[in-house]
Amino acid sequence: MRLYQIELEKALERIQSTNAKTVCIQLPDGMKPYAKEIEYEITSKTDARVLIWLGSNFGACDIPLGLSKMGVDLLISWGHNVFHKKMEGW
Repeated sequence: MRLYQIELEKALERIQSTNAKTVCIQLPDGMKPYAKEIEYEITSKTDARVLIWLGSNFGACDIPLGLSKMGVDLLISWGHNVFHKKMEGW
């Protein structure tokens, strides 16, 4: 993960501040090989369960559908720009 500055600390802070219990992580293709490492970091430092989205990730317009039905409290989508969206009502 040294090639990427993924700001994992910010993700951990958001998980803790929102008390998220189920978190979906969405990664661009180049970061998908690191998904298990990211999952481990999150689960070892929070009480959250992590779902890894293996579908596409082409930016803010490519939000996975049906996450609220799966009980996801927080989506963390890594990419080039900052994008915040509350999961309620999806």
